[in-house]
Amino acid sequence: MPDQLPDPRTDPPLRADESETLRAFLDYHRETFRMKCAGLDQQQLAQPLAPSTMTLGGMMKHLALVESNWFHEVFLGLPELEPWASVDWEADRDWEWRTAADDSPEELRGIFDEAVEASDRITDEALTGPDGLDALSVRESRREKGRFSLRWILVHMIEEYARHNGHADLIRESIDGRVGE
Repeated sequence: MPDQLPDPRTDPPLRADESETLRAFLDYHRETFRMKCAGLDQQQLAQPLAPSTMTLGGMMKHLALVESNWFHEVFLGLPELEPWASVDWEADRDWEWRTAADDSPEELRGIFDEAVEASDRITDEALTGPDGLDALSVRESRREKGRFSLRWILVHMIEEYARHNGHADLIRESIDGRVGE
């Protein structure tokens, strides 16, 4: 039987208000992703599971981009931050996935952790306002008219992590046989 990954996660509370529950589930999924990437070197973070080209390092950089996009750009309406602002997205739609192999584990974790910390600060501040989870994004949806509630963004982020954690399970097991929730 393969080794189990150590589990540093905190289970979401069984009884809490909506805001605490959403944030706890998002944190749980973030920690699940961190657990899947723990202890891996640059080569391992760049290792795909055929036939996909997806890697854990690429996924880490992608999730950092998603955090920055939804909280900083969409919710606050601010311009892209670096390293995203300098990317020619028209020329390379998969830049974050492709370039992650060039980044050290420390660089990838730093980009990821910085994006998560910024998202948490933005969420903290929004939740102290009068609208709480009903606070609306500055930017509107491209698909339908209207702005996103903070609640919608948090649920979407939980979905994003849950989907990618499924990918991360398979990739991690293919790298070293280690499994875990």
